[in-house]
Amino acid sequence: MSRLAEQKDQQSYTEVSSFQISDGLNHNMEPVKTSRIFLAAVAANLSAFVVGTCLGWTSPIGPKLKSEDTSDSPLDRPITADEDAWISSLIAIGALLAPFVAGPLADRIGRKWVLLSSSVFFVLAFVLNMVASEVWVLYLSRLVQGFGVGFVMTVQPMYVGEIATDNVRGATGSLMQLFIVSGILYVYAIGPFVSYQALQWCCIVVPIISDVVFFFMPESPYYFAGKGRKTDALRSLQFLRGQSAEGVHDEMAVIQANVEEAMATKGTVMDLVKNPSNRKALFICAGLISFQQLSGINVVLFNSQSIFASANTGLNPAIATIIIGCVQVSSSGLTPIVVDRLGRKVLLLVSASVMSLGLAALGFFFYMKLVVGDVSSVIWLPVPALIIYNIVYCTGFGPLPWAVLGEMFPSNIKSTASSVVASTCWILGFVVTRYYPALDALGSYYAFWLFAFFCVVAFFFVLFVVMETKGLSLQQIQDRLQGKRD
Repeated sequence: MSRLAEQKDQQSYTEVSSFQISDGLNHNMEPVKTSRIFLAAVAANLSAFVVGTCLGWTSPIGPKLKSEDTSDSPLDRPITADEDAWISSLIAIGALLAPFVAGPLADRIGRKWVLLSSSVFFVLAFVLNMVASEVWVLYLSRLVQGFGVGFVMTVQPMYVGEIATDNVRGATGSLMQLFIVSGILYVYAIGPFVSYQALQWCCIVVPIISDVVFFFMPESPYYFAGKGRKTDALRSLQFLRGQSAEGVHDEMAVIQANVEEAMATKGTVMDLVKNPSNRKALFICAGLISFQQLSGINVVLFNSQSIFASANTGLNPAIATIIIGCVQVSSSGLTPIVVDRLGRKVLLLVSASVMSLGLAALGFFFYMKLVVGDVSSVIWLPVPALIIYNIVYCTGFGPLPWAVLGEMFPSNIKSTASSVVASTCWILGFVVTRYYPALDALGSYYAFWLFAFFCVVAFFFVLFVVMETKGLSLQQIQDRLQGKRD
């Protein structure tokens, strides 16, 4: 009996001790159940669906707020063009400030709890929308929404990048864009056909459902390992892989070793600049995120209905916007399927080049409308131009910068890097959405041609700067950034 007890104690100790890769023994003969990984990734991405409802909110609500008929507006007067610009852009201010809170919180309380807490901001924002009677309340609501968006966009790529295996990390990382555009389509499809107040109720239930579902998912094993909670890390990995403790033994050993090596020197903002590999990763990630925003996507998302109305194509702007939303969802669904086959770089190159063509065509239409004054020969152009633009955006520059962000940095600097990159995204997002109306006043074609130019620059940035990470482990990516080869 005493020998049996010793064996049981030894087995129990082995599971929670420092994990070591076995010599000559293959512990991982059990197949990985990738369905578990996708289950957790989908649950985490419900928060991205909420982000989509916030990003798409202004498209159906803007015309209600600008209408002379205020019967379906919370305000007693139409908003001005300047107020409209602030309502569109203030979400970016909240989103650029939030990462500097969300990043450190992700290291302190965990990725899961930061994502869960983001719903508090979303619920509060939609409540403010319900009770708003002055424009400043809508400003405050959009700022609060921005905090929620910043929490999600900073921590969600971290979580999804850490729970996935090497062969599905591209697919799970691409899910964010699919869920964002699904949230956008949700408000595009409902907003024009229900009252202002009804839309707020339709939006407020989404973060509540998101939290209920994601609550039952595990925390990232990397977070647990970094906190020394080896038993919790093992259980998390067992759930995510659908394997026994013996089956995940070797992977747990690798995670533990990587985390311990990374945490030996706690990363700071200066390490992002001083360390050559971190600096290279930051340049790649910040560059991709910058070009994502400079492609003009937020202008298209926030103002789709208004763009179609000004184009005067004869198609109901609300219907045209829903068509664009459907295109975004269907094309975003392609990326998780093809990204780990074709690679990140190929999809980004195709995305940048074709986006530039779509934007140039849209600019040409508005040039013909505003300067030439005759669009009879190109009246068909805006809808296909925006459809093409959205297809390639949603398969390339929409999802992949966030997927790359989730895999480029070591554990000791990941939260800091995510904060910096996410804030870069929203600084540019604010600048583009805030000052688009001023550029639009000079002529819409100037804005779309400028966005097209940035897409051309993005093509060459991807071609010469971005490295391919398809099929590489997180450690192999670090080795490549440091100039090491297999």
